[in-house]
Amino acid sequence: MSAPAVSFGTGPLSRAAALIHTLLTVEALLLATAAPGLAGLLLLGPDPSNLPLAAVCLLPLGPAVSAAVYALHRRSRDLTDLHPARAFLRGWRLNAVPALRLWAPLLGWLTLIAFTLTHFTATGLPRWWAALLAATGAGGLLWGAHALLLTSLFTFRARDTARLAAWFLLRHGRTTLAAASLTVLAGALTVLLGEALAAVAAAPLLLSLLHAGRPVIAETEREFTA
Repeated sequence: MSAPAVSFGTGPLSRAAALIHTLLTVEALLLATAAPGLAGLLLLGPDPSNLPLAAVCLLPLGPAVSAAVYALHRRSRDLTDLHPARAFLRGWRLNAVPALRLWAPLLGWLTLIAFTLTHFTATGLPRWWAALLAATGAGGLLWGAHALLLTSLFTFRARDTARLAAWFLLRHGRTTLAAASLTVLAGALTVLLGEALAAVAAAPLLLSLLHAGRPVIAETEREFTA
């Protein structure tokens, strides 16, 4: 009996080409929408006093990353049916404001922690406070990973998204652990390659986060959406 015919655009090579095309398109649009802030970030020196300005420069990154997650989640595996740019722009229109409502406070909190740690000797606090602040910052980043998935793919109020993200932080430990691994990887790339080159890896990292977050997405669809 002959093997079933594979239509054009659905074979393994076509799926690989579709994935590469989607990643490149989403990466380009992410960098373009975040470019004003990233350009300012590159002009800032490494002085800790520039941390508040760096936070302002990073504000456009939140909506850009959310739009990228939206587009990657809706990517097609069919080479003949690719619309990643359309999906990205739709995601940006839908998620820019909701993402900023969560990203801006998180960014402000992380900036405060980083500023305190870089000037810790001047605070006069015991050393264990530094460890506590670092742990709080790490927890905030992991909470932000869950919040990113939720706000990019679902329409909840900001406070409901924040609560769900905190709940999933402990409920889905594997997703949280994967987010931690990706955060460490992103940080290592930034240190080794610099902010500009590390940003080029954003789309693959976000696709990995989506893959790791499938249990969170599935439970949210099942339990919290009609």
